[in-house]
Amino acid sequence: MPTTAVQPTPPAAAQAVQLHRRPPVAQMPAGPWSVEAIQALLDKPFMDLLFQAQSVHREHWPAGDIELATLLSVKTGGCPENCGYCPQSAEFDTGVKAEKLMSVQEVTAAAQAAKDAGATRFCMGAAWRAPKDRDIEKVSELIGAVKGLGMQTCATLGMLESHQAQALKDAGLDYYNHNLDTAPEYYTDVVSTRAYQDRLDTLQHVRGAGISVCCGGIVGMGEAPVHRAGLLAQLANLNPYPESVPINSLVRVPGTPLADSEPVDPLDFVRVIAVARITMPKARVRLSAGRQQMGDAVQALCFMAGANSIFYGDKLLVTGNPEGEADVKLLAKLGLKGHRTTRTETDELPLQA
Repeated sequence: MPTTAVQPTPPAAAQAVQLHRRPPVAQMPAGPWSVEAIQALLDKPFMDLLFQAQSVHREHWPAGDIELATLLSVKTGGCPENCGYCPQSAEFDTGVKAEKLMSVQEVTAAAQAAKDAGATRFCMGAAWRAPKDRDIEKVSELIGAVKGLGMQTCATLGMLESHQAQALKDAGLDYYNHNLDTAPEYYTDVVSTRAYQDRLDTLQHVRGAGISVCCGGIVGMGEAPVHRAGLLAQLANLNPYPESVPINSLVRVPGTPLADSEPVDPLDFVRVIAVARITMPKARVRLSAGRQQMGDAVQALCFMAGANSIFYGDKLLVTGNPEGEADVKLLAKLGLKGHRTTRTETDELPLQA
């Protein structure tokens, strides 16, 4: 019987970052993740969920180390955005004053102090909606100075155009942070000065420049459980998913619209960490803002659920963070070790109080 030759399928073009659309069933054997599938994980019995997350974590991160990153606000306050959680918005009276971009000397000194304390990644945040090209030139100098210390570099500067992302890559930037914050359907309840697609476009520009992506969200902003599932679906379905996934518990700052939000149940927060680990097994899941309010026991559950990165230092941009000495003691009690990302993958970093 004659047969018909099957033509090879041409390689697919690089997938653009876009709002998640549920794919046909034929494309879903190993993912992408539907909101319904993620909600089912979030709804699992707590112990079963932690066991699954810990199993995934041990498979992909057998060393069990914790990445230590330090975050510095290099340009504080005066942001024209109206993100309801942010004390740096010019629209809210939070006591945060607008400041100019820090000098190369100031940032280098801060990065050296962070390195001396044990941090291996140095993140620089600037309260801009979108930096101008002249701002990118100045930040590029900061990146070069931090790289000169042998540290990994990360920046969060707002929305980027593709040529700006390329300039940051050329300066030596390793990671760019741009959080999605929440699910697309809840986004306008949090911020109205930019669209969700604006955030996705920036992530695409960062990916296009060859910079690793740091992208996560915030829990405790009054969202429903389905919105947490929607956020995780957006993150897990990015192609590829982020290398770093910061999960923040809202720090309720007086003067911001979300200051009176109901605190998130600690075990619900742990569930989000666990599902982030299951759906993004090779990502560094960072236990980020809100640790100061959690206490040691909840943080320990987060590490068990798969968190393997923290911000290390007494301040996150303009909000508080556990003191470095407290983190050293906690990790020691749990038998966890810091990870030196600037050397080889097997080097251990001795933690210093």
